[in-house]
Amino acid sequence: MTKKVLVLVEEHYDETEYNVFNEFFPKHGIEIEYGSYLWGNDSLTFEGNDKTSKVEVSICVSKVNLNDYAGLILVGGYAMDRLRYETKLGEKNNAPAVELLRRAVSLMDSNKIAIGTICHSLWLFCADKTLLNGREVTCAHNIVCDVANAGGKIMIEDGETVELHQQGLLITGKHPGCVDVFVEKFKDVINTF
Repeated sequence: MTKKVLVLVEEHYDETEYNVFNEFFPKHGIEIEYGSYLWGNDSLTFEGNDKTSKVEVSICVSKVNLNDYAGLILVGGYAMDRLRYETKLGEKNNAPAVELLRRAVSLMDSNKIAIGTICHSLWLFCADKTLLNGREVTCAHNIVCDVANAGGKIMIEDGETVELHQQGLLITGKHPGCVDVFVEKFKDVINTF
């Protein structure tokens, strides 16, 4: 059976990562699907940070069955910041992508799905401290404060966040420059299921 990975995406996604995902995973027999919050639409088209690619998405995060996937990847760029939009301030964040991530983290903690983040994408985890609290991660330097404030344990070596870190089924990458080692590690992890 072909393994499937769901990649969460929105406007301003990182195109380096997007291009590598589209090339690497299918080449290794892994199906990639893109999901987002569709705001009641049948599909939406999102453009990357560099404005050199677009992705049409017809999978709404509020309707996803995570049991269909071996992995969930949160693409870098500003996409995850857009997906954590809070509809009611002062209450628990109920953005559909955050709700999906809560379900995914529960499955991850039960050894049923791998989750990958890279660069800025831990922002989605930061929408709910319970998702990140005590977890070892790496990320882009400019979101270190967000991650620390959400309770993440940032892996630092020689004064910089490490390039790649794995804790259980959570694989985190520092920036798009490490996307090749990130996808290789993610592939290896989901192939253990």
